[in-house]
Amino acid sequence: MTAFSPVRQQRGVALIMVLLAMALVIMLTAGMTQQQSVRIFRAGHYLAQQQGYSVALGAEEFAQQILFKDYEQDKDDGALVDSPDEPWSQYSAILPLDDQGVAEVQIDDLSGRINLNDLVTASGDVDAITRARLERLLQVLDINTVKVDALIDWLDANDETVSASGAEDGLYLVQQPSYRAANQKFTSVSELLLIMGMTDEDYRKLRPHVAALPVSGLGINVNMATAAVLQSLHERLTPSQAEAILAKVKEERFEEMADFLALPEFAGLGMKADRLSLNSRFFDVVSRITFDNRTVNLVSTLYRSSDGKFQIVARDSGQKHRIDKPPFAVSEG
Repeated sequence: MTAFSPVRQQRGVALIMVLLAMALVIMLTAGMTQQQSVRIFRAGHYLAQQQGYSVALGAEEFAQQILFKDYEQDKDDGALVDSPDEPWSQYSAILPLDDQGVAEVQIDDLSGRINLNDLVTASGDVDAITRARLERLLQVLDINTVKVDALIDWLDANDETVSASGAEDGLYLVQQPSYRAANQKFTSVSELLLIMGMTDEDYRKLRPHVAALPVSGLGINVNMATAAVLQSLHERLTPSQAEAILAKVKEERFEEMADFLALPEFAGLGMKADRLSLNSRFFDVVSRITFDNRTVNLVSTLYRSSDGKFQIVARDSGQKHRIDKPPFAVSEG
C-alpha cells in the first residue's frame, strides 16, 4: 500500500480549492453577464417606450393644430359649429416616422354625448333635465340592471341613497373587494363599471353615448349626437325619428339651433334649447405609435375654450383598440 505524504495531501486540497474557486468565479461571471443582458434589454425597452411616448405627445400637438385650424375656419365663416362632416371627425391620420415606424392619430368628439357630471349641480342638487335624458337613454339601450339614482348617489356628497334604486357605501362595502361610493364627479367613464348592477355588456352599450367631462352645463352638441342620445331628448321621440334626424345631420349640419328645433320630428313636443349646443369643447385624441417594433398607446382628453385655446384634461396610456376610423395618409411635407 502506497502512503501519501502530508505535502501531497496539502497540494491535492489546494488544487481542489483552486478548482472550486474557478467554478465559483465562472458561475458569478455568468450570472453577472445574464443580469447585464437583462439590464441592457430593460434600458433599451424603456428608451423605446419613452421615444414612443414623446412621439405620442407630438401627435397630441398635431391634433391641437388641426382643431385650432377648424376653430379659425369656423370663426371666419361666422359660425362656431362642429359636425361629423368635418375631416377631423371622419378620418384618422397616418404619419410616417422616417421609415422607422408610423403614428396613427384619431380625434373623437365628446360633446355629442350626455355628460354624467351634469347629473348633480355644483350646489348638490339633481339636474332634472340630465336625469330625464339619462333615464330615457337607459330605456333606449335596453339597460335594466342600473338605475340613474345609483349614478346620482355615486356623484352626490352625502351617504344617503336617493331612493330604493340608489346605492351608497352600505352596498359597496359588502362587495369583494369592498370599496366606497366616490361622492364626487366622475373622472372617467370607466367608473361606471363600479356602479351597483352595472355589467360588462351594459357598460359596452352605454359607453359610446356618455362622457365624464369636468365642466358642467355645456350641453349636447346635437350635430355630433348618436341616434340614442337624440332619442333621449324627448320621451315621445321614436327610434325611426331619431334615425331620421341623424340622417339629416349627415346630409347637412345645423348651424342654427332654431333650425334644429324646427324639425318636423319635434312638432308639438315643445322642445327647447336647454342643455343643447352646436359646437364641441371636449375631444379625445387617440394616438397609436408603432416604433422600433413596439407600440405605444395614448388617449389625451382636450378642452378647447371659446377663444380656441387648449388645455390637457387627462392622459391615459392604458386604452387600446380605439382607432376605428378610415385612415388618411399625411405626407411629410
